[in-house]
Amino acid sequence: MKNDHLDVDRMKAELLAAITPHVPFDGWSDPAFAAAVADLGLDPALARLVCPRGALDLAVAHHRAGDAAMEAALAEADLEGMKFRDKIATAVRLRLQAADPELVRRGAAVFALPQNAATGSKLIWGTADRIWTVLGDSSTDYNWYSKRLTLSGVYSAVVLFWMGDDSEGHAQSWEFLDRRIGDVMQFEKVKGKLMKLPFVKDMLGAVQAPQDRPMPGRMGESQ
Repeated sequence: MKNDHLDVDRMKAELLAAITPHVPFDGWSDPAFAAAVADLGLDPALARLVCPRGALDLAVAHHRAGDAAMEAALAEADLEGMKFRDKIATAVRLRLQAADPELVRRGAAVFALPQNAATGSKLIWGTADRIWTVLGDSSTDYNWYSKRLTLSGVYSAVVLFWMGDDSEGHAQSWEFLDRRIGDVMQFEKVKGKLMKLPFVKDMLGAVQAPQDRPMPGRMGESQ
């Protein structure tokens, strides 16, 4: 690769493709990053300019690429007539079905480190936000946060289960997913009862969604 023109997005994409074969052996680590740089014939200093945190930045890029792939798959999926809970389950399944379990395991290991935990949490929240947005969530109050918080918990739990699931077609993971979503629906019923209490409604009434959030997608409907 020549270093005469710096296209950050293209270079990061090439680094991500180059590091992927090394991650199962070395994880999202400095050795894996160095191997990817060497494979591309890239100046290490330039690579660090594109990815200041090295392999961690590529692990982040890998996660976000999975989110983008899920969004594209959802755009092609037939969600007509589905209950909203089934749309959510479909989105989570599509997110995981396109993922490589070993790369996800290695990512979970690096994001579990104390110095990377905030980054990992932000990525999970981003996945939940993307699912709700693509499915058409238009909430502007406290529901914007509660929906993403509960889905983040569901997604995190399902990923942990999925990483250790050796059932055919990850069938046990999808059953686990359905149960977790069922738990959330029970929580929503309890929340509905709580919202009838005046002090709870008043307390949450001032909570507003971020003003710079992405606009809802075209599929699905708000819930």
